Amino acid sequence: MSEHNNTENRAAWPLAMTRRTALAAVVAAPLLISTAEAENAAANLVQRAAEKNAAFIRGDMQRWSELARIAPDFTLLQPFGGAASHGFDASPERMAQLSNYFQNGKAELELAQTYASDSMIVLVFIERQRGEVGGLPEQDWSLRVTEVYRKSGAEWQLAHRHADPLVHRITLEKAAALARGTA
Repeated sequence: MSEHNNTENRAAWPLAMTRRTALAAVVAAPLLISTAEAENAAANLVQRAAEKNAAFIRGDMQRWSELARIAPDFTLLQPFGGAASHGFDASPERMAQLSNYFQNGKAELELAQTYASDSMIVLVFIERQRGEVGGLPEQDWSLRVTEVYRKSGAEWQLAHRHADPLVHRITLEKAAALARGTA
């Protein structure tokens, strides 16, 4: 009897496995679709980031405004250091100030990594850029950047940006001086 049950169980095993596999496929299908959608959204955000950041360094705040979707609770860690800023002032006066501060820049985005889910995308890249910033002559203004996008309805909004100018390696002593605030 026991042997007969084992035979029946073995005969039913492939059928049970097929059902299990089918069920797993049904459950996993939305995850695959979400993953594909998130990867597609990430690719679109990489392209948009390249365009918006190039517009910013050349002082084209009109084009930057068309491309940027800033979350209401946006945080920024600026390349000049200091505390995080919160929100974004998109007033005409502020946009005019930024347009005058950044001039004649050119930028290319060098993607290092993306992380994507159905509700959040993180882009890690180097902005290879040159331009006139704050009245200084044209120079290299390349930045290491992390941008975090959060989905709000059907739109991806920039929720956080961290940029720093440490594209070129520095010594421990220089890093220590920066950390102390004496560099």
